This record gives sequence, structure tokens and C-alpha cells, in this order.
Amino acid sequence: MENLSYYEILEVSQNADKATIKKAYRDMAKKYHPDKNAGDADAERRFKLCNEAYQCLSDDQQKSIYDRYGKEGLQGRSSRHSSAGFDNFGSIFEDMFSSFSGGNSRRRPNPADMEKYPLDMNVDMIISFNEAVFGCEKEVQYNYKTSCEECKGSGAKDGKLAPCQQCKGQGQVFIKQGFMTFSQTCPVCQGLGSAPAESCETCRGTGYKEIKETVTIKIPAGIDSDNRLRVSGKGNIGKRGTRGDLYVTFRVQKDKHFIRNGNDVYIEIPVFFTQAIMGATITIPSLTGELALKLDIGTKDKQHFTFKNEGIEDVHGHGKGDFIAQINLTYPTKLNDKQKELLKELQESFGIESKPHENVLDSAIEKMKSWFK
Repeated sequence: MENLSYYEILEVSQNADKATIKKAYRDMAKKYHPDKNAGDADAERRFKLCNEAYQCLSDDQQKSIYDRYGKEGLQGRSSRHSSAGFDNFGSIFEDMFSSFSGGNSRRRPNPADMEKYPLDMNVDMIISFNEAVFGCEKEVQYNYKTSCEECKGSGAKDGKLAPCQQCKGQGQVFIKQGFMTFSQTCPVCQGLGSAPAESCETCRGTGYKEIKETVTIKIPAGIDSDNRLRVSGKGNIGKRGTRGDLYVTFRVQKDKHFIRNGNDVYIEIPVFFTQAIMGATITIPSLTGELALKLDIGTKDKQHFTFKNEGIEDVHGHGKGDFIAQINLTYPTKLNDKQKELLKELQESFGIESKPHENVLDSAIEKMKSWFK
């Protein structure tokens, strides 16, 4: 990457305008920023090269020299960058830090308003295939968090807080990368700038206690793996009494016979070769009972027969899927003398139709002979 031009590093054309160059730099800098690629030496190297490229291309004078003479023309000019270029450079990083931290990096949150845990919570539930297809009611047993009354959710004895030892009360820690210094939220106090002077004895410094609860939920027909169901007002409880929602994420067990694909259901039907030849009618199981499957004369192995709207009801109410029977032809593994004789008579009764291979093989043999003439 060091051998690429500044335009190639930022992935822009040489006639790109300032807005395009700035946008390209922002995207590349965010992608390779050290905060997002901790310990990645290659990302750090790419990040520095992006900085170098943007410093040049964002300055009209430097860009003009670079376009005419390349990097060699810029040697000795590193101390004479325009102040406008650096102002622009700094504003970009201010925006970047804001996006990394989720808001204004200079605004420290009030410890009294910060929750130690998310109010919404999730539990996983395993249900059977038929429960998912037809819907059901299930009990969910889980533990939710509620703010400790003794310390009012601070985790500190008597609610007393002291400056965080890691960030010295600033809420941020600073990392030096070359000639630049970057800030990030303090990992110890999570940006609060304070920590318990002494842990609360009731909650042992967690700021919350856990309570068991059981709720009954109605699972709609058609639910599938990774679908989520929201139970309003049954999540964790915050410092001010606000309660979040409970989300139930489902995993549906596989069935021995039925295979689900979206709202469609497949079943493999074993069919003896004589049934396939004659086009027999057989009875097969479905989700709602028995179905009559009329085979075509000469039904092929793996052939599909589709029953419309006999599949699974869409969980959002958009109709039903199909039920598909896939044929699995089976053949005898042993033949007695009588069976062999009967099959031989059957084959002969079809005449030339029973030997479709002969014309193909004869032409192939004649072609092969011509190769050696």
C-alpha cells in the first residue's frame, strides 16, 4: 500500500473534488481507526497512510505540487502545511470521535441517570416443530434486574462516589498514535468519571438485585428459528422505575419426517419402482391429515409433487406455504427366478422401446472406430 499513490490510497480519481476526497478519507479513517482495530498492526499502518494522503490532497498547494512532481516534490514542506488544512483535519476527527462514542464526546453523562444494565432483555426458548407450526402457550421463567434500593442503583455504599482512578475523573482515557492523540471512553467507569468509594453491601457493588418471574406467552402459528416475540413491560427495571421489554428468541427443533423451508414443508416419500412405473395412487401424511398422491406414469426419482396452501401459516398473516412431496424411488435388492422371468417378459413386451441405449451406443462405437482409421 505504501507504493500506491495518494489517490489510490483513498480510492478516488485524480480529478476528484474536495468533498469527494473528504468523504473518502472519513470512510477509510473510520475503517482503519485504532479504536476499532486494537492490536492490528496492518490497520494502524493503513490508518497512518490515509492521514498522510488526506493531509496532502486536502491542501490545494500541496495537491498541486503532488500532481506535478509526486511525493518527491513535497519533501521539505512538512513544516509548512496550511493552517486551514489542519483545521479541516481536526474537525473531521472531532466528528469521528462523536460517532465512535455515540454523541458529543465532551459531554459527560450524569451518574444518576446512567443505568448499569439495559432495560430490555432477551431469553432463548426451544420449541418443538409442531408447537411452531400450530402455535401454543408456554411459560417463560427468567430473572430480571431491578435497581438496588440501598444504593439507589449506584453500587456505592450510602451512594458515595469518588473520582475514577483510571481516568482521574475525566471519563476518558487518551492514547497517543504517532503525532496525534486520540481519546476513548474510560473502560473502568464507562465515561462517568466516578466510581463507588466503597461497594454497597446489599448488592455487592452491582447496583441491582435479580428477581425471578414467570410469564405465560402466546406463541403464534408459523413462528420460526431466530424469530423474536416482544413481551411489553416485562424486562429489567431502571433507577427511576422505568421497565423495559422482554424479548423471547425461538429455536425450533427439527422433525424426523417434515423438513421446513420458510413456510414450505417437504417430506420424502419412498415409492417402489413398480408404483412409479404404473402411476399408482398412494396415501401420504401431511401437517393436517392424510393426502392422496397420484403418481404420474413413469414418475422419476426426486420428482416433486406440490400441494398448494398445505404448508405452514405465515407468522405475519401473509397466507400459507406449500406442502411438497419428494419421491425417493426404491428397488429390490434380490430377485427370485420367477421375478426375473416376469421382468424379462415385461422388458421384451416393450420391444425396441426397452433398449434406448442401443442407438446411442452404436453411434458412439462407430465414431470411436473412425478415430483409428
